[in-house]
Amino acid sequence: MIAIEGLHKGFGAKQVLRGVDLNIERGETMVIIGGSGSGKSVLIKHIIGLLFPERGKVLIDGADLCAMNDAELTAVRRRFGMLFQSAALFDSMNVWQNVGFALMQHTALSRDEVMGIAEERLKWVGLTDVLHLMPSELSGGMRKRVGLARAIAMDPEIVLYDEPTTGLDPIMADVINRLIRSVQERLGVTSVVITHDMVSAYHVADRMAMLYKGEIIEVGTPDEIRGSANAIVRQFITGSSEGPITAQ
Repeated sequence: MIAIEGLHKGFGAKQVLRGVDLNIERGETMVIIGGSGSGKSVLIKHIIGLLFPERGKVLIDGADLCAMNDAELTAVRRRFGMLFQSAALFDSMNVWQNVGFALMQHTALSRDEVMGIAEERLKWVGLTDVLHLMPSELSGGMRKRVGLARAIAMDPEIVLYDEPTTGLDPIMADVINRLIRSVQERLGVTSVVITHDMVSAYHVADRMAMLYKGEIIEVGTPDEIRGSANAIVRQFITGSSEGPITAQ
């Protein structure tokens, strides 16, 4: 469903992506792991067409994002939902307005219809009686779940997750991990998760890819990654300070 071919991207003198190649199959959850500053967030922004490469392609169902005009890009982006690292809720809107934002912008649904969809999606992520709360009244875990409800409000085909468990305690992180799997099963979506949380990665992944120094150095199932003979992969997944990866 998503094909990334020879992707190169730099900012000034810093080269972030150095020829990334990765195929993501329809309906799977692909987890992209890697350390801070490895280019994970830059890569996910290319997948949704927020950034464009210096060289290479991102293909969605065979269509090259770089060759699209604004109207075509907008149409493709409507096929995506995204859960941002900080949830990125609008502070001036209450919960149902946040969840229903895209529906109000891009459909002819009435206010009551949008509110009904928002309430349903919130129930999917385990939240009730929060429609009229403001983001400032929510805990970190609740904000993440509202962000996820917003990401799936328009029944996307692809959901992107940017560090979904960052800043959460282990119990709430497990709740989010279970919701990622639940959303995939309920909606049949293709999911792309970027994380450095290996507990989360093993929980949600169908396949995993490790990004290191701007390149994908290994792709495999969770069991294949666990058994990797690559010293860089092994050091990262075990969290050891000893090995070829040096602290920055």
